[in-house]
Amino acid sequence: MGIDVRHLRAICVIAEAGSVTAAAAQLNLSQPALTAQLHRIEELLGGVLFVRSRTGVEPTDLGRRVLSRARVVLNEVDAFVDDFREAHRAPGFVRFGTVHLACAASLVDRVKEAFPGTEVALRIEPSSRLLVDAVTHGQLDAALVGIMEGFEIPLGGTLASRTLIPRYPIFIAVSASHRLAGQDSVDLADLRDERWVGPPGPDDGSLSSLRRACRAAGFEPDIRYDAPSGAGQPLVRSGNGVRLVDPTWPQPPGTAVLPLRGEPQIARLLVVWRRDAFSHTETEQLYRAVTQAFLDHVPNNPTFERWWHANPQAHPITE
Repeated sequence: MGIDVRHLRAICVIAEAGSVTAAAAQLNLSQPALTAQLHRIEELLGGVLFVRSRTGVEPTDLGRRVLSRARVVLNEVDAFVDDFREAHRAPGFVRFGTVHLACAASLVDRVKEAFPGTEVALRIEPSSRLLVDAVTHGQLDAALVGIMEGFEIPLGGTLASRTLIPRYPIFIAVSASHRLAGQDSVDLADLRDERWVGPPGPDDGSLSSLRRACRAAGFEPDIRYDAPSGAGQPLVRSGNGVRLVDPTWPQPPGTAVLPLRGEPQIARLLVVWRRDAFSHTETEQLYRAVTQAFLDHVPNNPTFERWWHANPQAHPITE
């Protein structure tokens, strides 16, 4: 067996996803099949490309050299294909979807900057699964989605994806008068007696992920409220409940937004698009626009900003 384009793409997806399991879902392969493929590639190249880390897998020195060359080759191949393929997207218009993140408003401006003269329609949807379905069925051209660690959303062959943030910690919001509000961080076990606002996108695994983490901490969460996206904020502010939140939102008045010790709730952010909607050059422009929109909001929460600067392995790969 020789090295071909799909092998180079698999290596790059593993690096971007941060784990073989997540990469397998993006590539529509089983985890054992991708692992076997990686081992064959390593045999051909004469060395190990990835090693296990606390957060998944990381490239070795050889892996970094291979990735650098592989990205150059893939860029050339994608550009070659684009020269002979016309993008099937309404001219002058991009339909973009996103889960409820702080960067939602910035996405419109950044995408418009990346595509001058283009209008942007935005759909904000708590369910990543519904966003992926909308892209699949041509209702959206692209979307920014979040997937909880340990869960996957299969992507069909008409879609492509690229990891934006491989490891994204979810914070907890409590009332400003809460007994834990003044702490630097919170143990999940300290929230055993709280009433919870259910997390958005339960069909994506967010609710199962919360229940699993709470059980590991020794309790069953009391999911008392079903409030989509930001609708749960008044319940938190009044002291009637706690909820998981995107850490890049500014801290709302009357609440405290804190990290969970040990990061028991981790998501992965992906940019997903229809292959026939953008050329290779346009996908690069789109990815950079989404990256910048996200980075615009990192300083919103000083606690998250400190985490961000301390964890460069979580940063987007834009070269």
